[in-house]
Amino acid sequence: MSEFEGLVAVVTGGASGIGLATARQLTARGATVAVLDLKPDDLADGLTGFRCDVSSADEVTSAIDAVVERFGRIDVVVNNAGIGAQGDVSANDDDEWHRVFDINVVGMVRIARAALPHLRKSPSAAIVNTCSIAAWAGLNSRALYSASKGAVFSLTLAMATDHLVDRVRVNCVCPGTADTPWVGRLLDSAGDPEAERIALAARQPMGRLVTAEEVANSIVYLASPLAASTTGTALAVDGGMYGLRPRGPVRNP
Repeated sequence: MSEFEGLVAVVTGGASGIGLATARQLTARGATVAVLDLKPDDLADGLTGFRCDVSSADEVTSAIDAVVERFGRIDVVVNNAGIGAQGDVSANDDDEWHRVFDINVVGMVRIARAALPHLRKSPSAAIVNTCSIAAWAGLNSRALYSASKGAVFSLTLAMATDHLVDRVRVNCVCPGTADTPWVGRLLDSAGDPEAERIALAARQPMGRLVTAEEVANSIVYLASPLAASTTGTALAVDGGMYGLRPRGPVRNP
């Protein structure tokens, strides 16, 4: 029997990229998965989708209620929905700053707040937030995005502390640049997409982009009852970018 057998997991932004890879892996390990997304009708693999815009408190409440009505419980929440932003601190106006924080940070708060009454009833409750290497590394032209992910990192630690009494574990993953549709769109908009891909790959010491499946593996580990003593942890999935400083390009033998 899988460690997720009998458990219900909610994955936001689960219709593509890291979220979809996570939903698939949780399903393969025995979980019943509810995908919350703006486009739930696009799902394949037999996944169950629910329409949810995390910037709307009403939609979040309705989606969480619908999951519980359908499946009877919620044990795991994967807060993965988010958007990107480019440029230095002057590149985006106030409205865009508010929009990105509303989705990337407050969106996670809305989901967690709605799910907490159900998580408190679970013997295996876990929340995993998708953060980013941008939370702790200074990246070019990512001021707004980095600020939002820094907030996610701090939020994760605060939530992990607050909900010790509830026996709800809270952790986050910090991916490096992942080979996802979102990154693909950024590359397509670059002046020289191939050169930009090479540069992004070289930024990570392992010399390649992270895969969505690798990030999903880490999310599933943190969500698993087998990680019952792990809370308040930020797990880097970044090809060594966080801690490694090689002297030059890595060459495979």
